[in-house]
Amino acid sequence: MNRRFALVALPLFLALVAAAPPRGGVRHTAPVPAPIPLADTVRVVVTTDLGPIELELDGKHAPVTTANFLRYVDTRRYDGMTFYRAMHLAWGEQPSGLVQAGVRDPRKLLPPIAHEPTSQTGLSHKAGAVSMARFAPGTATSDFSILLSDMQGLDADPKATDPEAQAGFAVFGHVVAGMDVVRKIWDAPRSATEGEGALKGQMLSPPVKMLTVRRAPLPVVQPVP
Repeated sequence: MNRRFALVALPLFLALVAAAPPRGGVRHTAPVPAPIPLADTVRVVVTTDLGPIELELDGKHAPVTTANFLRYVDTRRYDGMTFYRAMHLAWGEQPSGLVQAGVRDPRKLLPPIAHEPTSQTGLSHKAGAVSMARFAPGTATSDFSILLSDMQGLDADPKATDPEAQAGFAVFGHVVAGMDVVRKIWDAPRSATEGEGALKGQMLSPPVKMLTVRRAPLPVVQPVP
């Protein structure tokens, strides 16, 4: 039952709210600077109202998704945005579920990116994983989730008959420090009335602000004497 729920219902839970362009059909965005060459591993610190979360992004195995996330970081489009959702699952070892963040201002959104399934990247939806939210494959923009529990039902399953289960969601990194902050976000108050459909009761009230999102140096590995 649990796996069926994850494969069938969670795509709806993870869907983004569509960002319509302003009146006149024109979306104005700031110029995007030339990208920094993508490294195999990139550290990013998300500084929130509740503390910092350090992410390690996998540019080697998920280059498209990682490069997209870094474009939002380098143009500071995540600054001032929020973690706005905490999904609590009743089963499994607690805490079980995820938190979700992203750019809610349509003027700051970049074009959607190609989908990188876990069957291609070799990554998986384990506790601490960072995963892109989306509608259909190929529609992901800025929104991402951090998992508090293993949710491999969100991995791509090429043998599945359901197209959503075949595609799964795109993991592109994991938390290396600050899971206690992720837990605080997950534990934050939620509105009983905000949100539509399956999202009702999952919206944080108030949302947790991302003050800054910045690249950080990788730790220096000392040579073995």
